[in-house]
Amino acid sequence: MTRSKLLAAIVLVGMAVAGAAAQRGPRIPPTGTIKPVRENLYVIPGAGGNTTVFVTATGVVLVDTKLANNGEPILTQVKTVTDKPVSMIINTHTHPDHNGSNDFFKTAVNAKVEIVTHVNTGKWVDANPRSNPAMKPDRTFTDRLSLGSGRDRIDLYWFGAGHTNGDAFVVFPAIRAMAAGDIFAWKMAPLIDPATGGSVLALSDTLEKAVTGISNVDTVIEGHGDVNTWVGFRDYTDFNRALLNAARAGLGKQTPEDIAASLKAQFPAFTKEVLLADMEYGGTPLSRAVINVNVAFQELKGEPVTTNFGPRAGGPPAPGGAAAPGGAGAPPPGR
Repeated sequence: MTRSKLLAAIVLVGMAVAGAAAQRGPRIPPTGTIKPVRENLYVIPGAGGNTTVFVTATGVVLVDTKLANNGEPILTQVKTVTDKPVSMIINTHTHPDHNGSNDFFKTAVNAKVEIVTHVNTGKWVDANPRSNPAMKPDRTFTDRLSLGSGRDRIDLYWFGAGHTNGDAFVVFPAIRAMAAGDIFAWKMAPLIDPATGGSVLALSDTLEKAVTGISNVDTVIEGHGDVNTWVGFRDYTDFNRALLNAARAGLGKQTPEDIAASLKAQFPAFTKEVLLADMEYGGTPLSRAVINVNVAFQELKGEPVTTNFGPRAGGPPAPGGAAAPGGAGAPPPGR
């Protein structure tokens, strides 16, 4: 892909998220009430990705800031648990439902708020001419970075591509908790965004490296959805490996629907045929599994991925891999 085509794809992803959020307003829940997770760790749901709130001795660290125009509601919720200032934002990846309100904290709250991301996320922000300057990181990391010390320490990990190629795992070792971002969003196969380096073929390796490379975690905050457990994260990793293995074995022999259905007995939690509670966009866990088998097929054949938001109804591939109108269960890109 040429640089001009790449930039066009990134722009389309960002515009589609913003447009879908505006058009589907009632389906996107507003910023919710802050919920305790463990000790000084909290989560704020709604309005895009979960926002994790970590209260340290000197300030507040936010992991992800939802869609645009949610900074003030986030801060209102934070103030119900602490008067300490927001001092740092960690963005788990580049999508604007996770960094969309960075600018509020950089401009209206504190210009010295530090933005931290994986280096690849920083590159995607730089490459997108529509990025808000506040999405640009002040500090990046490659494989691992530790921030703070003692009970305030935060460990950042990167193990490879999955949802994007900049997915960061954010670990709070003193309280044995982790914010996973959208590589683990909801209890179903993750959306794959090829426009920002996402890959079903790489996903299982990345998740397995996380399982073996991160220790002493009991609680996992999903990128969207619920607070889960390490056992739940490990089961999710096993499911994604099984999906890829089944896709490899079934390529040219079985339909994506049959392959996804074959996983139901072993992985019922990730192949339900009902919409999950508070879902922000359409699709059941089973339909998401079908989508990722389609993505795996295209990657295995070396084809451009055009099925990451649902099988296309027909016509030429949509720019940036997004589904054209009529794609089955197509959610907005970037989730």
